[in-house]
Amino acid sequence: MTVPTYSSFVEWFCEGPFAQYVRTIKSTGGFLNLMETAMPAVEISDPAVPDLVLHYDLRGGFGVNADLGSGRFTATTRPGDFLLAAPNFTNSISVDSFHHIRSIAFPVAHWRRLLEDPADRASSLDFGALHRGTFTSSRIRTAQRQLWRLCDEEGAPSRLLAQAAGCEILAELCHLAGSPFASARGGLAPWAERRCIDLMQARLADDIGLDELAAEARLSPFHFARMFKQSVGVPPRAYLMRLRVEKACTLLETTDLSVTDIAHEVGYSSNQVLARVFVKHQRMSPTDYRRAVRDPVRQTSLQRLGTTISASETPQ
Repeated sequence: MTVPTYSSFVEWFCEGPFAQYVRTIKSTGGFLNLMETAMPAVEISDPAVPDLVLHYDLRGGFGVNADLGSGRFTATTRPGDFLLAAPNFTNSISVDSFHHIRSIAFPVAHWRRLLEDPADRASSLDFGALHRGTFTSSRIRTAQRQLWRLCDEEGAPSRLLAQAAGCEILAELCHLAGSPFASARGGLAPWAERRCIDLMQARLADDIGLDELAAEARLSPFHFARMFKQSVGVPPRAYLMRLRVEKACTLLETTDLSVTDIAHEVGYSSNQVLARVFVKHQRMSPTDYRRAVRDPVRQTSLQRLGTTISASETPQ
């Protein structure tokens, strides 16, 4: 009998015998795949797939006996623990009770290219002892929670969101494994900052990637993300969101385009997504904003509200 092969961890899980336990999937298609599962006690033999998979335990209290790529281990988990499965390895896992997990799968072909840095080295995505047991990391926990929250707000993660979050998580894994990336010093050169911002403004409607912005600055995506934040004050994704909201405001003020058309014009998949982003940063819906800016009395109140928000809040 021919053993089926799978191109990704998520594909195997969704097409295999445990598909019924999948609660949520969010995917960028080739960059980052997020999946939430809730399962009873189980024994699993994962096929070798070309993904590095980080599992986050939401519940805790289950016993696990596994080989995830660096030798067999036994552990009892606590809420917030991580497990890391090596790529291209047939994992063997036995879990003794109900468990609730969020998994992030990194396709290794993409991430090796993304993390490659001529001035540093290409990541092997081999994390040694991290594959042999549970571990904790406040940085990774915060990053994955924020990633999941933003995906809930905006739908499937954008390339920029997925790549930036992935770089942050993988950098911390390298640090925990004892092979940290060289630190980036200082911000972007003025010419590089200008070219990156110009590219964002010219392609607001596109699903632009961190790798494309980094290429404009002639840097690796990993170093670019940190240097951009040093120069501009916020991460690339937050700055792009700011540009999109500003453009949406202009279109609401000066055109009669529908909110759906404006959403597409500034790079959001639907009017619902734009509304969630807009309410978060403008404290009102796009429709209410349009009414306010076209009513002189309400416009005065809007201007006061905008001044208060800009003084107290920076998008993350």
